[in-house]
Amino acid sequence: MQSFRWSVVSLLIFGLLFVASTLAQQPVSVTSPDGRIQLSFSVAKVADTSTGELTYAISFQGKPVIISSPLGLQFEKERALGTMVRSISGGTVSKIDESYTVPAGKANPIRNLCNALSLKVDDVAGSFTVEARAYNDGVAFRYLLPAPQNEVRIENERTRFRLAKDGMTYPLVLRNYRTSWEDNYRAVPLSGISPESLIALPFLAEVPGAAWIAITEANLDNYPGMYLRRDGNDDFTLSARLSPRLDDPSYSAYLRGALQTPWRIVMIADDPGRLIESNIVTNLNPPSAIADTSWIKPGKAAWDWWSGSTADNVNFTPGMNTATMKHYIDFASSAKLQYMMVDAGWARKVARSGPYDSGSELSETNPDVNIAEIISHAKQKNIGVWLWAHWLDVDRQMEQVFPLFEKWGVAGVKIDFMDRDDQEMVNFYRRVAAKAAQHHLMLDFHGAFKPDGLRRTYPNVLTREGVMGLEYNKWSGRITPDHNVMLAFTRMLAGPMDYTPGGMRNATKEQFEPRGLKPMVMGTRAHQTALFVVYESPFMMVSDYPEAYASQKELAFISAVPTTWDETRVLNARVGDYITIARRRAKEWYVGSIAGSHGAELSIPLSFLGPGNWNAEIYSDAQDAAQNPTHTVLEKQAVNSSTVLKVKLVSGGGQAVRIESGE
Repeated sequence: MQSFRWSVVSLLIFGLLFVASTLAQQPVSVTSPDGRIQLSFSVAKVADTSTGELTYAISFQGKPVIISSPLGLQFEKERALGTMVRSISGGTVSKIDESYTVPAGKANPIRNLCNALSLKVDDVAGSFTVEARAYNDGVAFRYLLPAPQNEVRIENERTRFRLAKDGMTYPLVLRNYRTSWEDNYRAVPLSGISPESLIALPFLAEVPGAAWIAITEANLDNYPGMYLRRDGNDDFTLSARLSPRLDDPSYSAYLRGALQTPWRIVMIADDPGRLIESNIVTNLNPPSAIADTSWIKPGKAAWDWWSGSTADNVNFTPGMNTATMKHYIDFASSAKLQYMMVDAGWARKVARSGPYDSGSELSETNPDVNIAEIISHAKQKNIGVWLWAHWLDVDRQMEQVFPLFEKWGVAGVKIDFMDRDDQEMVNFYRRVAAKAAQHHLMLDFHGAFKPDGLRRTYPNVLTREGVMGLEYNKWSGRITPDHNVMLAFTRMLAGPMDYTPGGMRNATKEQFEPRGLKPMVMGTRAHQTALFVVYESPFMMVSDYPEAYASQKELAFISAVPTTWDETRVLNARVGDYITIARRRAKEWYVGSIAGSHGAELSIPLSFLGPGNWNAEIYSDAQDAAQNPTHTVLEKQAVNSSTVLKVKLVSGGGQAVRIESGE
């Protein structure tokens, strides 16, 4: 009996020593290649227990950005991982340094440079791994779990983001998990966000005196999308929320095999413009699954839907019919565009299978539309044709119609109205991307959740909506110049957005009125022209109808501007007020500046130009553009790397510049 008593005491002493040693261990850290960002993991002791809570912290240039914040996963009817941690251990920090090319992007080639760490976590509920990477422009981490013996259900993550200070934030607040992600961004202090607000990603925030950050995610695969809510008990903490499943909203993910969550990203910079330049979301996805990408061709498209299928002075009735589509194709050809986007209404209507189904038979056309004739006409004009489709029709018919589309000669498919990012919908995106690639079809996801870098793995996914774009001018006054500026600092951080710029009936706020036919746009014509540079979208709609561009000098710029880039630089940036972005394709540079309602007076240094002389075409607001927004001035100027352009942007104004080598 005495021997047993001593054994128990010995074990207790050993256990206490082990716990003290474990909980006193130094944080495990990984630092960015430039040494400015540090991501650290620790175990925070829980009172009166022998274990602790897994936490992390982030610093930038020695200043705290995210302070001790919990990590872990909550399973249905199981103990949460990360709450009773006995120890953590990190292996040797490794370095990733690779470059890869992409068919479309804001840079090419793209460098993937970071330091990586694999953190082993010994938790009472089971061991797991946290993979972490530190880039020069942010950090990322994700959870890895071995395959469980039985199926598991994940209710939520314990991932939290506790900002070091209160500061201004710019959330997109959604009404629920079943929305199109189309709304206005807000400007509100972190502590002023309602705990009931469901916050979409990316989430932009300033940590005053330390950094600008943006929270988002990458490589969504068999896992729901993440949102944020402010913690009601802590003004500075944001908690992860996962999109619930549609079949059973009590949980978010159903898993049978090993678990690999998406990357949780905190983009970090000392200036918000640097966040726009980042490729961290793309870098955190697997390499291309498509061996031959030569058929993936970015470009701009004529588009019939936005203007109401309008055509002036023609001998046919405009609408969803063969004659109208051929008319728009002729415009695309003359304007040196690459595509025609044939929108909703071309397919034959059949009985709807549900309340949200469009009820279209994608293998057949309506009596007024001859797709074979349209595609044949487009081919003669060297124009590719895209077709619109409702996602339920695609889900039901893609095995049959994607091979048919390839046979017809369709270039791509615009898939609409998903309006979800639960586990099943995330998997739908991937199934569609893979099947479309098999049949050489490019994709544009509308009614979509934000990008997660899928375009690296499936580069046939050129763009997606998930943004309140120019279409809202048909029924609202919500697309203001302030909104346009804000999008560059928020939604665009996640990746390309199909906003559809190019409206030519430019109006002041007082002049503007929403209408479905020949819609108006707020802000100046130079502002709309500059959007083709400011916004990233490898598949870019030229939204207005053909005659709207007739004899307009801006069409020359719109025709010439590329939709994919070799280099991107942000030259001026104030969130919500103005933005200047310079983008290079081969040996040409394009510079776009837009301002919100306050206007702006900016200096644009052209120091990024190479040696020698260059020629600039500059489309600017006319002096009276504040009252007459359609008025612009075109100037031609010799420039070099020492030139500094002085630009005055009126309220809602803009400037678009094309720079070519003069040698």
